[in-house]
Amino acid sequence: MRKLFALLIPVFLFNCGVKTQNTSPNDGAPVFQDLFNTSMTEGVECYRIPAIITAPNGDVIAAIDERVPGCGDLKFSKDINIIVRRSADNGKTWSDIETAVDFPFGQSASDPSFIVDHVTNDIFMFYNYMNLDTEKDIYYLHYVKSSDNGKTWSKPVDITSQIAKPEWHEDFKFITSGRGIQTRSGKLLHTMVNLNSGLHLFGSDDHGKTWYFIDTPIQPADESKVIELADGTLMINARVNGKGLRYVHTSTDEGQSWTTVPAPELIDPGCNASIIRYTAIEDGYKKNRLLFSNAKSEKGRVNMTVRISYDEGKTWSEGKTIYEGPSAYSDMTILENGDIGLFFEQDNYTKNPFVSFSLNWLTDGADTYQKPKKR
Repeated sequence: MRKLFALLIPVFLFNCGVKTQNTSPNDGAPVFQDLFNTSMTEGVECYRIPAIITAPNGDVIAAIDERVPGCGDLKFSKDINIIVRRSADNGKTWSDIETAVDFPFGQSASDPSFIVDHVTNDIFMFYNYMNLDTEKDIYYLHYVKSSDNGKTWSKPVDITSQIAKPEWHEDFKFITSGRGIQTRSGKLLHTMVNLNSGLHLFGSDDHGKTWYFIDTPIQPADESKVIELADGTLMINARVNGKGLRYVHTSTDEGQSWTTVPAPELIDPGCNASIIRYTAIEDGYKKNRLLFSNAKSEKGRVNMTVRISYDEGKTWSEGKTIYEGPSAYSDMTILENGDIGLFFEQDNYTKNPFVSFSLNWLTDGADTYQKPKKR
């Protein structure tokens, strides 16, 4: 394993491309911290594919590909590992880099994503695996699990045979990076893509002991995110290349059938995005709120923007620009203090900042986070 050089990264305000009236950190305006960049570690040429989650104890876990020889994807690199940094204070300070998944040279792991099981308090980190020495171009689907809020991780578990058909063995298939969800019933759900057949949901009804996939292909869709709406409807927000916008797929029968509509207000260059639930009335909050982040541009990966919806994704705000320059994949999480955490690729994959900001800042003072009522 390569020697990691610890990097002390100060908290600083990054004003370029940030629309804000006041740059004081006390007003909830964005605070940038570059968690992974190309100057951090000797011998590592690129960090890509951010994923972030808030652990059951409130710690924040940020994971990313450590692409040692260059920025090439899984099938092009014999040395990609999954690394993490953790924060115990809502993202103000972060641990040194820790390695979660590191195979011998010739074998690579890529595209981290998380699901937190709030019943068992386990955290699942999924990724895609390939042995380029013995089975180049053959994709396997794995996870590792943490039962101590991301401090340690289990040995890899291969679930390919559970969530992919045998005839897909040679297909280009992958678990979407970022995150999946746990529904109110306790079910774990996530998305995986087979570029030959479409998007599929996979899940677990027994807290990750066994996994299955739902054999209903969803199109058009590339890398996509699933959420549960207030009425139990499943909604997938999908990347679709070459269209300049997102597509939305909804299911009222647990994924057995889907209704598909374009989302013209959610312009998109064909890039992985993030959609998460911020609050739900059922949890004691006053409002249902969803958040969406992406490179808000029809062409070109630029203009990282966060929007909010108060009607379960039917309409969205214009959003606030977090960074106007080159921006690509993003993932979001809700911090223990109610602030919003965004982790995204910046400046042509040379930086991967964590940005925290308040609901008050996002809505220009029109909405403020309040802790839920006791139920």
